[in-house]
Amino acid sequence: MPARREIIMGAAALAAWRFLIPNPLTAETAPPTVDPFAFGVASGDPTMDGFVLWTRLAGRRGDQHVGYEIAPDDSFRRIVRRGRAIAPAARANAVHVEVSGLWPGRPYFYRFHHAGTVSRTGRTLTAPARSDRLRLALTSCQHWEQGWFTTYRDMVDQAPDLVLQVGDYIYEKSFGAGPDVRCFGAPEPVTLADYRARHALYRTDPDLQAAHAALPFVVTWDDHEVENDYAGLQGVETIDPRAFAARRAAAYQAYFEHMPLRRASIARLYRRLRWGDLATLHVLDCRRYRTPQPCGRGGHVIGHCAALEAPGATMTGAEQERWLVDGLRSERAQWSLLVQQTLFARLHLPQGPEARYSDIWDGYPASRQRVIDALQVPSVRNALILGGDVHSFWFNDIHRDAERNAGPVVASEVVASCLASRNGPPALFDSAMRLNPHVRFLDNTRAGYVLIDIDRTAATIDCRAIDSLTDREAATHSLIRRTIADRLPGFLS
Repeated sequence: MPARREIIMGAAALAAWRFLIPNPLTAETAPPTVDPFAFGVASGDPTMDGFVLWTRLAGRRGDQHVGYEIAPDDSFRRIVRRGRAIAPAARANAVHVEVSGLWPGRPYFYRFHHAGTVSRTGRTLTAPARSDRLRLALTSCQHWEQGWFTTYRDMVDQAPDLVLQVGDYIYEKSFGAGPDVRCFGAPEPVTLADYRARHALYRTDPDLQAAHAALPFVVTWDDHEVENDYAGLQGVETIDPRAFAARRAAAYQAYFEHMPLRRASIARLYRRLRWGDLATLHVLDCRRYRTPQPCGRGGHVIGHCAALEAPGATMTGAEQERWLVDGLRSERAQWSLLVQQTLFARLHLPQGPEARYSDIWDGYPASRQRVIDALQVPSVRNALILGGDVHSFWFNDIHRDAERNAGPVVASEVVASCLASRNGPPALFDSAMRLNPHVRFLDNTRAGYVLIDIDRTAATIDCRAIDSLTDREAATHSLIRRTIADRLPGFLS
């Protein structure tokens, strides 16, 4: 396997001049000699016999054909699968190869060919039929302007089996005060071409490219892939419903074009992945089907209002909720992981006992309680809820009655901080541990990601924090480690 540092630095020369280009490496802007694989390679969604391979050709017009090769060794001495895939112009020349028929529980290497050029080598794997261990990296919230993506170097070095990217993969807008390390170089995206350019810009980052090449990703979106705080078909800045529907459709298409996702994900992003009989990943979509936030458009600190008790209010939509409930009832794995976007636990705020923030699960208390009820079926041995969005690290105990934090602890929650962005609002979070005894750990001062090691006896959670978002050589270190024991929900000191 190529050295991890070599993987990380391989695209540095390409990236330096692209950071300020509004529409990088499109057919209109790219020089004729541009590397067709300048956006890198990626893999994702492994099954026992396969995975998805991705690339997007840069600077090409019209439909293109791309060759691919898969081997168990990085020198490709024994190629076990080769073929040709279409890179359609209608999909921005993106390639999605859905591979099947391979051996379970093994690493594989892959590369693409086009017009005499060979891509960098990527490494991926198939899921095992049975396993006693799983290492995950949980990440979210990477703002291009607000920080370098240096933390990905540590992630590659830690060699997780899977990276769970739970939203805000791109940001559509600039916000906040503070030093920026680079700029978008383009206005806020609205059209398909705009969103494609924003994703393409992100794909020129050398650390992000290296992580995708070295590690398989499991992705789901949050709000900034479209527009901040949108809910279903209701925009926040884009008020006109037809205009927002068109914007959302463009953003969704661009997202699919740039992610290692199966074709079925175009119609339905929520899905289920299995890691033998050790863990099931129930990957949720908490944006597309949710009802509007209560008591006002978008996310706000609110008091009690009738909309909080509306019977039809939902974070997931009825169909996805039934899918989740059915999946938990038939759970066979030892660990049940809910891979979703945001803070799940009740968050009591300093504004008063009725105050809550409407864009997280607190805005949908009945929907949250139904999920908690579903996690208490006998087939679920260990429930672990994973999230991001709030730009801070959290360890939370989830009680049977989440609104009152009453009854036994039935699940554990881990929230990853932002990978590269400024931290969450102190006015909401600084008092969280004092007002919320179920919050076992909170850090709202550092960026990074979470490393999760799961085995037959426990899940070990390691918050990995970066020293500086503005220093490209900043180190990433362990901030805190905690353990969740088998069949004992809640965090052990």
